[in-house]
Amino acid sequence: MKILSFLDPLITRWMARNGIRFLRYSIAFIFIWFGALKFFPGMSPAEELATNAIAVLSFEILPAGVTLPMLAFFEVLIGLLILTDRWLRLTILLLLVQMIGTMSPIVLFPEIVFETFPYALTIEGQYIFKNFVVISAAITIGATARGGRLDPEPG
Repeated sequence: MKILSFLDPLITRWMARNGIRFLRYSIAFIFIWFGALKFFPGMSPAEELATNAIAVLSFEILPAGVTLPMLAFFEVLIGLLILTDRWLRLTILLLLVQMIGTMSPIVLFPEIVFETFPYALTIEGQYIFKNFVVISAAITIGATARGGRLDPEPG
């Protein structure tokens, strides 16, 4: 037990020093990868759902052939900005705007999101609902925009 009481503060301090950075890298990786897939027709499993959601949200003003590359660029840009740790507040705002679109099928296409409303999700629904973790991560990352840090030993 003595070794645990020695290791616990060391591990906790390491997590406090590195947790936000790893969170940034993880979110950046997701946005860059998922966004990049959308540049290649047929590669993203979310392609059809994203295109349909954008069509409804834009009142079909944007041509279908333009929306997916625009979304791909937007997602990769968000990932790169999170990775560089510059303009963090703007980046978090862009991410949250993108998340509104990503989460919109819950309301727009519940028959695609739920196998049995409101508790049994389809694979598309699971893909969408995991974004609550992304939103929470963005909020946590945003809390450090002005130099905030995790404190391993508060008070």
